[in-house]
Amino acid sequence: ILTKVYGVSPLSLDEVYSQYCQYGERLAPHIRETATILEEALNRGELVLLEGAQGALLDPDFGTYPYTTSSSPLSGGGCLGAGLSPTRINRILGVFKAYCTRVGAGPLPTELKDETGNLIREQGHEYGTTTGRPRRCGWFDAVAARLSNRINGFTGVAITRLDVLDILPRLKICVGYKLDGETIDYFPGSVTALERCQPVCEELPGWQTSTSHIRQYEQLPLEARQYVARLEELIPCPINLISVGAKREQTIFKTSVL
Repeated sequence: ILTKVYGVSPLSLDEVYSQYCQYGERLAPHIRETATILEEALNRGELVLLEGAQGALLDPDFGTYPYTTSSSPLSGGGCLGAGLSPTRINRILGVFKAYCTRVGAGPLPTELKDETGNLIREQGHEYGTTTGRPRRCGWFDAVAARLSNRINGFTGVAITRLDVLDILPRLKICVGYKLDGETIDYFPGSVTALERCQPVCEELPGWQTSTSHIRQYEQLPLEARQYVARLEELIPCPINLISVGAKREQTIFKTSVL
């Protein structure tokens, strides 16, 4: 392909082999039997944190295939990746933005293709880290969140970027879908069915005041607490922490994660 399609010189096998041997030498000191290290740490009573990448709806089995990734980003995938038994995991924290985003193609039932979507995108700096592509933004999808909760088994939830919604006078939460004239409360297994879904939403008042300086849950505006409480009911799972900014200290611990 390189030579016939792109017209470039062929790669030298010896040069590539030599280069990758050098990579191997640099990486060698960092290669260990990580599964054994983790098992021993747990046996000593230490805390081990596994962080998953991507999101539940990119799972090739339960996500919006073919708009998915190649491996499982679910909590069970953490066991496979780390080499730990599922019984070793006793806390699973689900992480949701206070609204929905998606990068690239694929169904997003709550997508906002209007000024509200643009406001959320600009306020949340929702652009791809490497490509700079604008992310698609929409209202929080409780139907998708329930699926994520079911297949991951969350013991708690973190809601991030609540402060992005500070500017909006009214908020919506998707609580169901309208599919071919029927109202459903589940996430369709068929991506073609999901593409035909229209969101059924509840509307809540916004708070229209800055939350970025708040560190105690009780200090949040009443409307913000009502929004969080409704998410907690719909997911349904206890919300442990809420972020109101990009800095580490801009975190509200509603209840203990552990």
